[in-house]
Amino acid sequence: MITPPSPGDWTAEEDVLGFFGPGSVTWRVHSDPSFSVGGLRALLLQALHPVAMDGVARFSGGFKEEPWPRLIRTAAYVDTLTFGTRTEAVEAVARVRSIHKRLGATEETTGRTYRVDDPDLLLWVHCCEVDSLLTAARRGGLPLTDGDADRYVAEQVTAAELIGVPTSDVPDTVEALAGYFEGMRPTLAVTRAARDAYRLITLPPMPTWVRYLTPAQPAWGGLAVLAVALLPKWARQLYSWPGLGLTDVAATAALKGFRQAMLRLPQRARRSPIVWSGYERVAADPAA
Repeated sequence: MITPPSPGDWTAEEDVLGFFGPGSVTWRVHSDPSFSVGGLRALLLQALHPVAMDGVARFSGGFKEEPWPRLIRTAAYVDTLTFGTRTEAVEAVARVRSIHKRLGATEETTGRTYRVDDPDLLLWVHCCEVDSLLTAARRGGLPLTDGDADRYVAEQVTAAELIGVPTSDVPDTVEALAGYFEGMRPTLAVTRAARDAYRLITLPPMPTWVRYLTPAQPAWGGLAVLAVALLPKWARQLYSWPGLGLTDVAATAALKGFRQAMLRLPQRARRSPIVWSGYERVAADPAA
């Protein structure tokens, strides 16, 4: 088991900057409006791993009935890891790891007995997130060179290390990330749990008054359609949804339109308070 770092491992200045800092590609990608679409894409991609999805279905309490709390917790975890101090990030990681180490089961379609913190399962979740957030950012129009993309993947090795994945196992370039997915494809499948997750993500339960008296359902539906359309072709084929009527060109154009609309909103309406408190903390620190 990989031991996470502790506050004694860094200086006060490093703590303020966090594990990535405002000069990182990670801050650019994770504060971009495309993050929400990339996050949904990541969940849809993650669900294709039968064992990883079994862990979600079994141990994310109430996910089927009320998915919102889990989605919020996941986003808050990524935000804290990215924009929090190093101390805050390590505390968030410790909470997740303490939960993971107590959980395990046997997945019925593969017969595999697993623990939620098995490194290969953590690596799958990590790679789905990195690939999805980067894909959404680039196709949404965030200016990123090929070098920036490689740098982002390399920076995210830190996130994988913190959660317990051996460094040597983690892809650190876009090419290596693509190779990882190519190698994983034969093991992927749409299980019943994956189909349930797909339905929850694309059509989540909402109170009647929210569904019919607010724009929440069509707004969420638009994000979900984009997330599905941004999946790799092979993943859409597994779900039997080649693209929900959107070509790759149309999906990219729609995502760019969504991103531009979001950029016109006030900054604090785009992302969580954790993101903006990170920017404010660094701006207030004379050493940053």
